[in-house]
Amino acid sequence: MLVEYDQHWPQRFERTAAELSEIEPSWIVEHIGSTAIPGMAAKPAIDLAVRVGSFTDVEDRFESLAALGWLRIARGPRAHLVLVRQEGPRRTDIAHFFTAEQWETCNQRIFRDWLLAHPEDATRYLDAKRAAAEAATGIPDYTARKTAVVQDIVDRARTARGLPLVDVWEK
Repeated sequence: MLVEYDQHWPQRFERTAAELSEIEPSWIVEHIGSTAIPGMAAKPAIDLAVRVGSFTDVEDRFESLAALGWLRIARGPRAHLVLVRQEGPRRTDIAHFFTAEQWETCNQRIFRDWLLAHPEDATRYLDAKRAAAEAATGIPDYTARKTAVVQDIVDRARTARGLPLVDVWEK
């Protein structure tokens, strides 16, 4: 489930971000998730946050996205759109689309920024990920087992920014 940090993850992100920017140059694309944190073990899928004007922008470009291998997921967050790319059964890229109104309060970006600035919390999160991966019976169980640590870190990060606290579990 988890692999050690791969120094090629930033380059994979750059290639994927460039492809998305070719589809729509106004989209802002950032690297999020564990693969965006140097030294962090992760599931080897590149997570991206994409700022769009509206979700209609994504729908209007779905044919171009599909031509690059992007697929809709059957279930996912209710607050934003998610598309994935896969090699066989394994996800290689996960694009989280947020509207401009959601961008500054997006937990995924806030969490990434906090971990980059607070190495002690990055270590705490890595320990939680490893323990979750060791005990989990699958991806949903893995996610659930590390949610308490994620919630605590996001709560502190949102408080530091003067933002209200929200549940990190978006399903």
